[in-house]
Amino acid sequence: MKHITCIEDLRQVHKRKVPKAFFDYADRGSYAEETLRANREDLQQIKFRQRILVDVSKRDLSTTILGEPASLPLMLAPIGLLGMQSGDGEIHACRAAQAAGIPFTLSTMSICSIEDVAANVDKPFWFQLYVMKDRGFIKALIERAIAAKCSALVLTVDLQVIGQRHQDIKNGMTVPPEWTLSKFLDFASKPAWVSGVLRGKRRTFGNLVGHLKGTDDITALSTWTSSQFDTSLNWKDVDWIRSIWPGKLVLKGILDVEDAEEAVKTGAQALVASNHGGRQLDGAPSSIEVLPEIVDAVGSRIEVLFDGGIRSGQDVMRALALGAKSCMIGRAFVHGLGAFGEAGVTKAIDIIRNELSVTMGLCGVNTIAEIDEHVLAV
Repeated sequence: MKHITCIEDLRQVHKRKVPKAFFDYADRGSYAEETLRANREDLQQIKFRQRILVDVSKRDLSTTILGEPASLPLMLAPIGLLGMQSGDGEIHACRAAQAAGIPFTLSTMSICSIEDVAANVDKPFWFQLYVMKDRGFIKALIERAIAAKCSALVLTVDLQVIGQRHQDIKNGMTVPPEWTLSKFLDFASKPAWVSGVLRGKRRTFGNLVGHLKGTDDITALSTWTSSQFDTSLNWKDVDWIRSIWPGKLVLKGILDVEDAEEAVKTGAQALVASNHGGRQLDGAPSSIEVLPEIVDAVGSRIEVLFDGGIRSGQDVMRALALGAKSCMIGRAFVHGLGAFGEAGVTKAIDIIRNELSVTMGLCGVNTIAEIDEHVLAV
């Protein structure tokens, strides 16, 4: 893997190794992808102050996330279908995160189930919850997360209505895959991927199938999701979830100051400033654009985490400088997983760790706590 020096290198290998439908599922966004592009472009507009002749020989990237020690201010975001990027992808990504000393978040829409992952890793992980119409199932799902000793519940609040992702429709993205001639030819050209997925524990949604009515024949994911996800979800439901879940709660998908204020009232330990990676409301602002005002409004009362467009350690530094306590990566680690499995996720984390360390050094800071707006060129 010596030739891999950045996340884009992993992305290119991922694109070669994994069938188009699953690569595009991870890589693309909704509608015209304006918000997807803005997440990247707005981060790149933020410039650093280069500082010289500061002793940066004792740089330390360690921090705390939700009160727990972490080796750097990074988390793996909840991403559905990891087991379709690489066999048993959720288990391998979780192992890589835990070995690196950072949190991993398992998606409701994972291929490996909560129980599959818990049985194959050493430490607790976070679980991300989507709320569906069958509240009995949701209660049972939260109880399964409790039984698996998940250390935080991440409630995604921005997917009651699903944003259309044109590429998924064009690709006929289904789970399990439907066999068309074009897909057969695509799969046949990727024997290592096919072998890995066939060796995996599952090829459909491990948390849903056999537990939730109507899941035994999920085909088009977007169609099923739009019929099952609960559009009536509201702030009162957060109180209901808190009545079942005894642990730390994170609300993911906050993009507005008024919503951030409401999030604080729920008693959640953290919120994630996020636009779902540009996969939901196209035309919404980038996550980095709204981060400072959310931090100003509620940052003293709730832990503000950041998600959206992180592809480098420099991006992590930018978000921390604008007030985020730590950052989630999604596509960045999925590119590693699709490219090289567990080793690829480890590589993605290492790339971002090393870039952050170098950026801190060239900006004249030694600790995460020192990073604020003074590292930015205004």
